[in-house]
Amino acid sequence: MYDTDNIAKISKGKLPEPAGWKILIEMPKVQEKTDGGILRPDNLRALEETASILGYVRKMGNLAYKDKDKFPDGPWCKVGDWVMFRSYSGTRFKIDGQEFRVVNDDTIDGVVSDAKSFRRA
Repeated sequence: MYDTDNIAKISKGKLPEPAGWKILIEMPKVQEKTDGGILRPDNLRALEETASILGYVRKMGNLAYKDKDKFPDGPWCKVGDWVMFRSYSGTRFKIDGQEFRVVNDDTIDGVVSDAKSFRRA
């Protein structure tokens, strides 16, 4: 369902710096066709992108995972990881048509090793 091969080629200068404990997540595009070759309507793809639970960590704020009481074992993720989080979480915005979210460090539910295999239930 997710097109995880196409991370946006947006220059770092255009991307905002996440403040404090925030993490900048790039949202994957939803595939235009199902695995069986059926085209997904634009409105369905838009709903799936909005409710997405998977993203690519692009940047981390300078305080992300620094709270030793909250994160005694260290960071839950790092730049370059595919991560899972709750639908509709974070501040959503687009740059050059690509959706991003800024989420809190404790919003990350897990790191995903094979992002292509995930589907939102």
